[in-house]
Amino acid sequence: MIDQNFTYELTTIYLTLIQVSILTLFLPLALFFLLVSVGIVKSFTEATIKERRLPIAIQALLLFILLKFSVSLDYIPELYFYFLGGLISALLALLATLIKHKASLHMIGISALTTFIYFLCVHFELPFVNTLALSIVCMGLVGSSRLYMKSHTPIELVTGSIIGITPQLLLWVVWL
Repeated sequence: MIDQNFTYELTTIYLTLIQVSILTLFLPLALFFLLVSVGIVKSFTEATIKERRLPIAIQALLLFILLKFSVSLDYIPELYFYFLGGLISALLALLATLIKHKASLHMIGISALTTFIYFLCVHFELPFVNTLALSIVCMGLVGSSRLYMKSHTPIELVTGSIIGITPQLLLWVVWL
């Protein structure tokens, strides 16, 4: 539980870190490599719109499981709302693929993180100007690298940014 000094119990931190790591990093990577090995997804870097549907749906399911069984609104509400925003973003990205539009998943992730950092700074009155500035620079680097590699068009990057920012913005209004 967070107090005025912004401290958590050490066991809560470790347990949450392990659960989040398993459900957002290790399991998705293992499942993605499984999808590549059985031929459902042809390429790690150049998945078609149709090939993106199942991995995005799996990610949405894993985020739902994380919210339902791991990250609690009672103990760590900040993380709960961040991952809820991630779930909404994943569902919006899935919807975009269903209407045959490709949104940049990289931009969804980095813009959601940047928005979350900004709102944490505002809510807790934290002077994390350098962290926020670095996050904004990373948004630019991610966007320009996706354009340079010809992985996305500018509209796909903007769509990804909107899908990442909007749920965090709406949930921030609810959270506060």
